[in-house]
This record gives sequence, structure tokens and C-alpha cells, in this order.
Amino acid sequence: MQSQGDKPRGDSRVDLRTAAMQVVRSLTEAGNIAYFAGGCVRDRLMGLEPTDYDIATDARPDAVGKLFRKSQHVGESFGVMLVSSMGHQIQVAAFRTEGVYSDGRHPDTVAYSDARHDAQRRDFTINGLFENPLTGELIDFVGGQADLKAKLIRAIGDPHARLREDRLRMLRAVRFSARFGFAIDAATSEAIRAGADDLPGVSPERIGQEVKQMLSDRNRAVAAMELQTLGLDQAVLREPHQAAAPNRLGRLPPDVAYPTALAAWLLDRHEDADADVTARARRWSAALLLSNADQTAMSRCLDVYETLLRGSWPQLRVAKQKRLAAGGEFDEALLLLQATDPQAWVRIRREVSVLAESDLAPPALIGGHDLIALGLPRGPLFKRVLDAVYDAQLEGTVREKAAALALAKTISLTAEGGSPDT
Repeated sequence: MQSQGDKPRGDSRVDLRTAAMQVVRSLTEAGNIAYFAGGCVRDRLMGLEPTDYDIATDARPDAVGKLFRKSQHVGESFGVMLVSSMGHQIQVAAFRTEGVYSDGRHPDTVAYSDARHDAQRRDFTINGLFENPLTGELIDFVGGQADLKAKLIRAIGDPHARLREDRLRMLRAVRFSARFGFAIDAATSEAIRAGADDLPGVSPERIGQEVKQMLSDRNRAVAAMELQTLGLDQAVLREPHQAAAPNRLGRLPPDVAYPTALAAWLLDRHEDADADVTARARRWSAALLLSNADQTAMSRCLDVYETLLRGSWPQLRVAKQKRLAAGGEFDEALLLLQATDPQAWVRIRREVSVLAESDLAPPALIGGHDLIALGLPRGPLFKRVLDAVYDAQLEGTVREKAAALALAKTISLTAEGGSPDT
């Protein structure tokens, strides 16, 4: 028999909360306890729109699978199922307790339990709340409502034990603190400082994911300062502790790209140091396990920024300036410059506006097929000729295809040792 949660739904406009409530309703009508759990409850109480809904229940995974035809195990050892409801995917987890975390990341044992014990095994009080969406009842075994009102991040139970269980929780505390503008309570802060040296035991990938979430948030500078204050920066970035204020980071626009935010934080910490910024960027990339795309974007952004700030920009030929201004990371480098030297930023923006009047990246007058028609064999000379002709086009000394072809012929003959007049 098909459950209510499996009724066909053709309306894709059904919101996520409604879909999640349907899962709770189906579980409840089958005789189970079912609550919204964790972040979705926290966010609603704070007036935020939850981006996902987790459901905690006393129903075992097999029972959930029988009740919802469109469901699958996603964490079988933890009693977690993914249920399809009204076009949305809802995570449904059985109430559980957890044993010792020998690896500082995952529990050695898991046992099914009740709502109270499930709440007590979670990380922070604000994430330990339950809600019955059918009645509006809030179920709070850990003091989460009081800490929400006090704007406080507090570990559930013994903070040292909570953080030893999962060392990534140290970074999560910082992320929640910065995101919501909450303070971290004294006992939890002390436990973080005491456990900071254990953070390198967490995989760089997981650390990198947490840092990316922090620096992708508008309160990124607060997160960076908190990491430094708590002594986590040394473990996160694998370099000596720094207390430098993240000023550039705080001046970036809210929606800035992650690689640009990383570049700003790196400059805040190291621009005045003797060490090569490029070399430090490579080390940060390794420490945070950046993707190739993010690593390239950060390095390129820093390179262009150095060109703009250190005074070499005015000495560049027009063609080089146009190529640079049309490049992928130029606008990101300008954001770094704006955060560092607003006057220089205004001047260069004006200069780029003037350059743009004659097009920063016009279509090339000639291409490879034109060089083949001239009898030029394919090889390294191809690129040299095309680059030189395009530079002349950018400079404005070549404006027509005929002139571009003539210049290409001259350059190729000169490079081959011939005479332009032959």
C-alpha cells in the first residue's frame, strides 16, 4: 500500500517545509514519534529560512523504508534514510546514542535510543532542538532556546568531550559564531584552545570545506579573527600563528568569490612579510586541499593584484594593459586593490574605462587559417605571429584585415631570417 508520503505530486511549487511536514505526518499516522531536528528548528526560531529539513524519529530504518516507497539508505550504520516527498529529498534519522569516537571523527558504536539521548549526543545546544511541526511544540532537552536568546554557542554537556568526539566541531563553532553573530561561551572556547593542536588529525578536505563556508559568508572577517584568536589558524593553514587583523577581508563585498577572500586573508597575514606571497598561496592550497580551479584563481588574483599595486601597471604597453583588464581575475584583483588602496583603485578604474572605449578584447582580425593561407607552417611561430598581430590590433596600429595580414607576413619572414621584400 502506498503511503501518504508517496502520493503523486505534480506541483513542483510545493515548498520544502510542506514536503518535510508530509513525512512527519506519515510517520506520526503510522504510530511513530517524528520531529524536525537541528538546524531547521534553529533557523526558524531565528527568523531564517531553512535550506534543508532533517527529521528525527523512533522509527527504525526498515520501518521507514516500508512506509516510504521512494526512500534509500544513506547512512545505514547510523540509521539514516533519504525520503522523497513532493519532489524534495528529506533526511530521516532514527533517534540514537553514540559510543566512543576513537578516530576523533566517527563513533565506534551506535545504538537506537529516544529523543532525549539523541539531543544529548549532538554538538551545540542551538542545534539540539526538536519541533513537532504538526502541533508547533518545541522539545528542548539541552537549553538551546535559552542560548538562542542569549546569542551563545555552547557545547552540549562537557565541551572537552564533545570536541574530542569530533574535532571538526571546533571549526563549526567558529562558523556558527561568525554567521549568526553569537559569542562562544567561555567553557567551549577554553576547550577549543585546549584541543586546537588536535585539529590536524582531521582531513584537509573537511577542514577546507569548513573554511570555504566561513569565507563565503558576509561575516568572513569575524570568522578569520575568531580562528586566529582561538589558535586554530596554525592548524588550519599549517603555518605559525598570526594575530593580524583581517582588514582587507572585512572590506570585500558580501558576495565575493572564495578564492578572492582567501587571497585577501593571505595578504592581511603576510603582505608585509619577506616570504613570497605566491609560495604561501601554494602552501595554503595544499593545506586546504583547494580544487585546481580555486588554486589557479587565487594565485592569478594575487599576481594581477601585485601588478596593479606595485607600480608596474603604468609602465605596461596598452596591449598588455588591455589583455590584463580583459582577463578572468582582473575584477577580483581590483577588489583586493580597493580594499588596500582606494585611491589607486579609483585611478586604475578610470584608466580601464578609457581603454574600454576602444574595446578591451575585440575579435582578432586574423586567425590560424589566415596564416596557413599565407603558407606559414604550423608550429611555435604560429602563436608568436598571432600574438604580435593581435597586440598591434589592441594598440590601434592595425585596424584592417589587410594590414594585419601584411604585418603577419612581415613578422614571419623576419623570424625565419628572410627579407620582408621577397
